[in-house]
Amino acid sequence: MTMSGIFASLAKAVSHAAGRPLTFGLACAIIIVWAISGPVFAYSDTWQLVINTGTTIITFLMVFLIQNTQNRDGAAMQAKLDEILLATKESRDEFVGIENLSEEDLVEILSACQEEAAAQRQDPTFKEKLKKMHDVLKGSRAA
Repeated sequence: MTMSGIFASLAKAVSHAAGRPLTFGLACAIIIVWAISGPVFAYSDTWQLVINTGTTIITFLMVFLIQNTQNRDGAAMQAKLDEILLATKESRDEFVGIENLSEEDLVEILSACQEEAAAQRQDPTFKEKLKKMHDVLKGSRAA
């Protein structure tokens, strides 16, 4: 297994474990034990340093794991959306891969889409089409 594969597996496992209620409870328990131990250590600098160092290290490492998980989720979502675009006859295939364009190009495309949507709303049949779509959705929820 490659280093990238090992990291992806580790990131997935840690992200899954970090989001569980048991992990949250364990973190709360550690903070409570630390707080209760304050009088024993006379609230010393070392006592404070222990929690500060521990939380800083965990936070630092979690940033990378969370970013990896977000990147994988985003890539998977983008692949699914691209597949929908390619499979839908009415869609515009040129939208596939636009996430790689510059910010300025994306803003220009979004603006053009919003203008097109506004023009479609001015179409006299828009409300009728919207009602039909609503009826179809309402019927699919009832099933």
